[in-house]
Amino acid sequence: MPAPFHLAIPVTNLADAEAFYGGVMECEKGRSSEHWIDWNFFGHQLVTHLVAEMPVLPGPNDVDSKAVPVPHFGVVLGMAEWKALADTLVAAEQRFVIEPYIRFEGKVGEQGTFFLLDPAGNALEFKGFADDTQLFAK
Repeated sequence: MPAPFHLAIPVTNLADAEAFYGGVMECEKGRSSEHWIDWNFFGHQLVTHLVAEMPVLPGPNDVDSKAVPVPHFGVVLGMAEWKALADTLVAAEQRFVIEPYIRFEGKVGEQGTFFLLDPAGNALEFKGFADDTQLFAK
């Protein structure tokens, strides 16, 4: 397994971040203060930092005829885990920026993907690979 990453992101409301990351995404809460919360984000450290306002973001990028939000972050999962998460979020009526689908179907790099926004507007992508050797395939 690759080394875990650490990512700090801005949020405008820690209670909303806690409801989303702790509730909807079922991430384990770690250390916290009145200004930030650490999360176990699929084995990686995600820190939600309270800010007065969100930064202005650039427009999306076209990938596979979809408007992919930039910037974004997320994780790569096995296909079974990706499908289970997608099914859970669909059942919870989560709004998606890009609904779960198979990108590059039948081609090199085939992957499941979906995008959603957290309550602060941070874009998250979740990828699923049936064959993890396709992650960096050309």
